[in-house]
Amino acid sequence: MEIQNLISELNYKAVRSSGAGGQNVNKVSSKVVLSFDLKKSKALTEEEKLLLEANLSSRLTTDSILILNCDEDRSQLRNKEIVTKRFLELIKKGLTVQKPRKETKLPKSAIRKRIKNKKNVSQVKKNRRKPDLD
Repeated sequence: MEIQNLISELNYKAVRSSGAGGQNVNKVSSKVVLSFDLKKSKALTEEEKLLLEANLSSRLTTDSILILNCDEDRSQLRNKEIVTKRFLELIKKGLTVQKPRKETKLPKSAIRKRIKNKKNVSQVKKNRRKPDLD
């Protein structure tokens, strides 16, 4: 994966930001929406595409398009930088393969403690019974 090729495939769109900001919000399109088509990407290999599709499945549309937006700053350029940085971090995170979890064995002391506790509870319940007078 080459970062420059990946960045060249990004589509940016500037839209009007919502929320507070007075008259500036009504005039300036400072919010940046980034879209990235995962299936049509030439910068990623097929294995990387499959891995990203699996890891980022909740963030992708049905057409495998990743959409991110940013309206943190009043500057369109700054928002573009922020959303690009976020995109690259997301891709790097999505491409990492998690190590398989090794199951650990229960320590013998934990087993002994559990059995001892069960015996104590059993004894407490025995002591609650009515005495057998025969």
